[in-house]
Amino acid sequence: MAKDRILVVEDDGDIVTMLKIYFESQGYEVSAALQGMQALSACRKQVPNIIILDINLPDISGYEVCQTLRSSLRTSHIPIIFLTQRDQRSDRIAGLELGGDDYVTKPFDIEELKLRVQNALRRAGFENLTSPITGLPSGKLIEEQLKKLLQTKPWAVLYVGIAHLKGFSDVYGFVAGDDLVRFAGITLTEIIDEIGTQEDFIGHIGGGDFVIIVPPESAEKIRQESIQRFAHGVGAFYSYQDPERGYVLTQDDNGREQHLPLATMAIGIVTDATRDFADIREITEVAADARRNSRGRVE
Repeated sequence: MAKDRILVVEDDGDIVTMLKIYFESQGYEVSAALQGMQALSACRKQVPNIIILDINLPDISGYEVCQTLRSSLRTSHIPIIFLTQRDQRSDRIAGLELGGDDYVTKPFDIEELKLRVQNALRRAGFENLTSPITGLPSGKLIEEQLKKLLQTKPWAVLYVGIAHLKGFSDVYGFVAGDDLVRFAGITLTEIIDEIGTQEDFIGHIGGGDFVIIVPPESAEKIRQESIQRFAHGVGAFYSYQDPERGYVLTQDDNGREQHLPLATMAIGIVTDATRDFADIREITEVAADARRNSRGRVE
């Protein structure tokens, strides 16, 4: 099972070390940012499942970090727990009004903070807001964005999938399969960050399936760049012989030699010019057909 990723944004090195040691011992994956701008950059590269955010930072305030994250479609869903020395009602209200999910005052009880983290993650999971593997928007958030398309023009939907993911997971294990899915999510996020805008949306449907919503003029460039970068990096997840052969050599249930294709990224594109769509089900069905018809193709 993939570990929940905590991003600690705190300029006090002792507190960072303490939180990192404690939460890693509880089974979390923990990274740290000492400044607000560093935290924003980290979130663009890999979306955390939750953020523990100090308000008093050396460059920009935690309030500004929260406001920036909440203003972007790609990071607006991340649960945020404010961590500060302030204990005034006005400061608590200010943080919550900006979209903070909870508020802990220093000095804090580490067990209490753990429970607050667990509760925030549980709420996000219960509401089906994020993928536990990639931390990207999922379920309800994807549905909301697709519904908005019916009242918005122009738009393009990229329906992304990892072809041959099951074969990879069967040979290398489900943990490695999750790592490959996470790599795909990071790759797509980096490309959207470089080519797209803050208003572009990327969500993780589940398994190896993702959805990206962008303006039509950038869709094809994103498609080709995504397929190329995934193909360039996917070899690192295999033993060195498999990429050299161009396939995975294994055996079926009867002991016969079997050649499994390497994982590739397949992407179909649908735009508002494709046809008139009555509901989001039609959008996803047409996008899935487009993906099947263009599997792995790079022009």
